[in-house]
Amino acid sequence: MNFEGLDPGLAEYAPAMHSALDPVLDAHLNPSLLQNVELDPEGVALEALPVQESVHIMEGVYSELHSVVAEVGVPVSVSHFDLHEEMLWVGSHGGHATSFFGPALERYSSFQVNGSDDIRQIQSLENGILFLTKNNLKYMARGGLIIFDYLLEESEDMHSLLLTDSSTLLVGGLQNHILEIDLNTVQETQKYAVETPGVTIMRQTNRFFFCGHTSGKVSLRDLRTFKVEHEFDAFSGSLSDFDVHGNLLAACGFSSRLTGLACDRFLKVYDLRMMRAITPLQVHVDPAFLRFIPTYTSRLAIISQSGQCQFCEPTGLANPADIFHVNPVGPLLMTFDVSASKQALAFGDSEGCVHLWTDSPEPSFNPYSRETEFALPCLVDSLPPLDWSQDLLPLSLIPVPLTTDTLLSDWPAANSAPAPRRAPPVDAEILRTMKKVGFIGYAPNPRTRLRNQIPYRLKESDSEFDSFSQVTESPIGREEEPHLHMVSKKYRKVTIKYSKLGLEDFDFKHYNKTLFAGLEPHIPNAYCNCMIQVLYFLEPVRCLIQNHLCQKEFCLACELGFLFHMLDLSRGDPCQGSNFLRAFRTIPEASALGLILADSDEASGKGNLARLIQRWNRFILTQLHQDMQELEVPQAYRGAGGSFCSSGDSVIGQLFSCEMENCSLCRCGSETVRASSTLLFTLSYPEGSTSDKTGKSCDFAQVLKRSICLEQNTQAWCDNCEKYQPTIQTRNIRHLPDILVINCEVNSLKEADFWRMQAEVAFKMAIKKHGGEISKNKEFALADWKELGSPEGMLMCSSIEELKNVWLPFSIRMKMTKNKGLDVCNWTDGDEIQLSSLGTPSQWGPARAEEEHGVYVYDLMATVVHILDSRTGGSLVAHIKVGETYHQRKEGVTHQQWYLFNDFLIEPIDKHEAVQFDMNWKVPAILYYVKRNLNSKYNLNIKNPIEASVLLAEASLARKQRKTHTTFIPLMLNEMPQVGDLVGLDAEFVTLNEEEAELRSDGTKSTIKPSQMSVARITCVRGQGPNEGIPFIDDYISTQEQVVDYLTQYSGIKPGDLDAKISSKHLTTLKSTYLKLRFLIDIGVKFVGHGLQKDFRVINLMVPKDQVLDTVYLFHMPRKRMISLRFLAWYFLDLKIQGETHDSIEDARTALQLYRKYLELSKNGTEPESFHKVLKGLYEKGRKMDWKVPEPEGQTSPKNAAVFSSVLAL
Repeated sequence: MNFEGLDPGLAEYAPAMHSALDPVLDAHLNPSLLQNVELDPEGVALEALPVQESVHIMEGVYSELHSVVAEVGVPVSVSHFDLHEEMLWVGSHGGHATSFFGPALERYSSFQVNGSDDIRQIQSLENGILFLTKNNLKYMARGGLIIFDYLLEESEDMHSLLLTDSSTLLVGGLQNHILEIDLNTVQETQKYAVETPGVTIMRQTNRFFFCGHTSGKVSLRDLRTFKVEHEFDAFSGSLSDFDVHGNLLAACGFSSRLTGLACDRFLKVYDLRMMRAITPLQVHVDPAFLRFIPTYTSRLAIISQSGQCQFCEPTGLANPADIFHVNPVGPLLMTFDVSASKQALAFGDSEGCVHLWTDSPEPSFNPYSRETEFALPCLVDSLPPLDWSQDLLPLSLIPVPLTTDTLLSDWPAANSAPAPRRAPPVDAEILRTMKKVGFIGYAPNPRTRLRNQIPYRLKESDSEFDSFSQVTESPIGREEEPHLHMVSKKYRKVTIKYSKLGLEDFDFKHYNKTLFAGLEPHIPNAYCNCMIQVLYFLEPVRCLIQNHLCQKEFCLACELGFLFHMLDLSRGDPCQGSNFLRAFRTIPEASALGLILADSDEASGKGNLARLIQRWNRFILTQLHQDMQELEVPQAYRGAGGSFCSSGDSVIGQLFSCEMENCSLCRCGSETVRASSTLLFTLSYPEGSTSDKTGKSCDFAQVLKRSICLEQNTQAWCDNCEKYQPTIQTRNIRHLPDILVINCEVNSLKEADFWRMQAEVAFKMAIKKHGGEISKNKEFALADWKELGSPEGMLMCSSIEELKNVWLPFSIRMKMTKNKGLDVCNWTDGDEIQLSSLGTPSQWGPARAEEEHGVYVYDLMATVVHILDSRTGGSLVAHIKVGETYHQRKEGVTHQQWYLFNDFLIEPIDKHEAVQFDMNWKVPAILYYVKRNLNSKYNLNIKNPIEASVLLAEASLARKQRKTHTTFIPLMLNEMPQVGDLVGLDAEFVTLNEEEAELRSDGTKSTIKPSQMSVARITCVRGQGPNEGIPFIDDYISTQEQVVDYLTQYSGIKPGDLDAKISSKHLTTLKSTYLKLRFLIDIGVKFVGHGLQKDFRVINLMVPKDQVLDTVYLFHMPRKRMISLRFLAWYFLDLKIQGETHDSIEDARTALQLYRKYLELSKNGTEPESFHKVLKGLYEKGRKMDWKVPEPEGQTSPKNAAVFSSVLAL
């Protein structure tokens, strides 16, 4: 039907206005219709009852038989008699469908078809019902299950559909084409162009397709080619309705008048044999609908919007005596349909009522209807309860199937005999070095196993396992033989073993017994986790980065500050850098440098991780320097002059930048000097050192000095000679950085051999200092061990193993000379700075010497190493010296300790392990040296840069977003949240990458990599005050990454909702919404929601546990299943939510109501016993109903729970 020219008041109808109507009786509504009808708080009738009075029906004359309420106050948009069963289908302007069975109009099913658009046409098929909305075609079973959901283009505006055969459908609307859709494949098979756009009505005979246009024309088209054969220009204004029967076509519509469109009381009748109009038929009502009702004659039924109905012959004269009146509850009739048997007429009005008129007391809708299938009650066998405290209770009370197989209880006694475990054999090294005194043997500890640990072996072959063979590791490599592998367990690549519960049952505490936070490795490009930890444990970097905040959407400094804040809050739980890595992937420079790895390359280890992390190290320092140049935190540096830095510098530049002087000397004598700065240095190794087999000693300090003050011969342009000349380029240092960053550049066998050779030379020299030449294979006696570990020994080592593979010093001393030179030497804590030449007493110490004479001592703070592992492709780990301030915050103690950071594995280690590099599997990549007393130079106070203004109103990124589409009201200044305020929260997500899983040989599924989710919508609603339940945040998050699945059924997010070009939603950036949530967390509000743990995880937020009120756990019994929000809302609140899709506003409000209900039932937590009984009843009810909310509207919740007062419509 075309709605142009109808009552203008209907144009102002908005479905959302009815969601919060109070359940009051309309003044026009007949009270008899609503006797015993329960109205829910949303204003929808839960069940419709027939008229109570008996109605006398005269045979052959149409009279009203029944009237029912489909939805109170929501206009009926379409009605349709089922062609296969005795049912009447009704669709509403709110997108809700309801079916009624039989002439008594008993409610059969009721479900939501579309959340926002009205239902425009209904077509019944053998297996289900087709529903057409504005740009959506949905095929659903008669009970409400979705068979398919076909989403049309956003620009489509469909009004009509026509079933041409059992599997082909035509769909038309206000556009200039008609779509042909195959119902078997659910695909568009043809698109027919329409010369006259606006096809709102379609009919079919054995000769033509008939298309009614909004312009008032009716076109006749060929059944095979769909070409126009004839065209009738019926009305000058618009077409309202038409019908075809035999050789006649009758149409009604609107004609153009001076004042606009007016309903034409002349019906246009056309003879299809001669293709011309015959005498128009004048009627006595304003025709809005018409249908042929061919019983004995070809009668026409003409219906007006006001409820007048007239029957007449199309070729005769209309008689005023043939008019009868339908008494609509609302002012207008909105729809009309005739059953296939012509015995029943259905009318729907603007107040949601349906009127059934029949010509017999017991009409049938179809000549041959099949039997309708009704839902059967759930039949559960009642088993007698068993009292386990009764020893003599016969277990045969529980019937079991008869079987001839062996029962588990028939386990053979031979297999049940206890078998004591044999003692493990003594280590051969202990037996070899043992010295016996009497019957007691003494031997040095070979340190091949952890102290006080005995391995638990199931097989004899396990006796050769290494020292970490009994530590549970990640699933990678569990089936291989660890004793053939040289990499220690704690250095191997760790992965998360996913179960059907995801991460909830994975024991992270097994890998991290500290209170520091690890980082999860399953996110793309998470190879940089170790470097993120290094930057975090630099106290000035941690504080200054968290003080930074700018307006840039993808700012790495901002995202790194957010991640550091999460690491601060965590108490041993792992964090994930998903938002930081998301911003990292959007930076063009990172992609140009090859820092963005494909998932396949990262999983297989094809990329050279050592080179990759060194490039990443240079990139991140440069990017942070650029990001923080634009916005500086005032008074961040307390230098001698009181000023922070130059206008072009940043805090990153102040910490890492080193001022250099580059000098180029041509052989002609001309010299060119340029000033520059660098954020890190790359080691430059001596030429030909690896070919020298004599083992020439070369201190690390010498190599470092050579790398900083680099001198090389190269061809360069000389302005004096005006040509390229051999020049000597030297680099001198002007100013030393506070943090010295070194890329080791061990990228080939040549550099690895250099490290290996220098470590061997250093080991021999250490043995010589001990007191003599010791060959490589010489064995140590017990006396040697005692002397080596004694206080008199110069090495002060507890094991000779600590001397192996060590070349790197823990401290270095650097001094600026007067002639712009640089002195670098290794430094040990036992040394004293020789200051006699400076005329300074040595007892003043290094700190005073640094201030007065430019002598700087740098301590090793972190080493990043590349683990070579052929099984897993290798990995990157970090050794980090965690300072006193971190231990004070996390553990309340003041000490320093070295730790190994291997993603989420964190383990304290001995300091010598941080500088031991076995080049066969452990290769150094990056070194961080920190100037002593660095923290005293900087203001380490963190001032939260996030202000309350982030919660105020902001513009949407969407171009089409209008105020009429706004679903929330931002907070006013007087509504700013306070500590302890409640905020209802819910989030919806989309999938960026599908889950990767494998099928085991036993048929079970193993998750290798979980699906990568991205937050798409975040909603926060007020938890108290006069506007309680009204959202103040409802942001759709714009994404630039490809979405593989919008999860529309569970999220309500549709394609295009996240695209700023076509979205009509309030679209924002992730950073903008993240700041709002961070402010709410920092202010101390309490979040109420359902399943908040996953929401915060995907949003990448760390929320203190005392600020989370999760209804999943409030209504949960230990060792029982988690209960869905939908079931809890039905059971406790008598609400039915999540009908078609999930809506975050609805879910957040429901969670708030459930929390209020929890407080009511538990008396604010003071009566746990009574609440336990409530939970017990909840679980019993859930098991009986299989945890499913009943679909029939007549079945209500077992609880008459109090619900919130209606929230004002926005």
